[in-house]
Amino acid sequence: MEQAAQGPAEHRIDEFSELVLEVVEAIPPGRVLAYGDIAELLGRGGPRQVGRVMSRYGGGVPWWRVIRADGSPPPGHEREALARYRDEGTPMRGEPGTGAGPGAGGRPAARVDMRRARWDCGPLLSLTSDLRHAARDGDGAPPDDADRPDHGDRPADAGRPEPARRRTRRGRGGR
Repeated sequence: MEQAAQGPAEHRIDEFSELVLEVVEAIPPGRVLAYGDIAELLGRGGPRQVGRVMSRYGGGVPWWRVIRADGSPPPGHEREALARYRDEGTPMRGEPGTGAGPGAGGRPAARVDMRRARWDCGPLLSLTSDLRHAARDGDGAPPDDADRPDHGDRPADAGRPEPARRRTRRGRGGR
């Protein structure tokens, strides 16, 4: 990735894109993250911004490990993604066929089982904590260890990013 950052201006990759690609490279075989999980992990952007990075620069990383929150494979790459999930032993739901035909609701027949396949991101939590502190402090330096919470007794799923809270719409007169 260093080479791309030093090339002509049109080939430079911005910091957010670099971070997204680093997270994707860290996802182990048989595990996945949703686009929104990566955005929450980084504390920046959203699912669409992560999707844009993946569409522009994701060819050199394990792109099939970044999926929609409902477990659907990346659009337009269903067959190849499903073959890779099968090779890696990624937990699946639905019919494990080619995924070419739509299942219920127009989704591919086979989807990743997000409850079992979502990566808990444990090794990346301290890195992203450092990045958030650096962005907040503006100095680019990682925080002192005293600022970092102790995660030694954390349950296995505690490293998973919390789902985004849905905004509720008030009634017409509630403004």
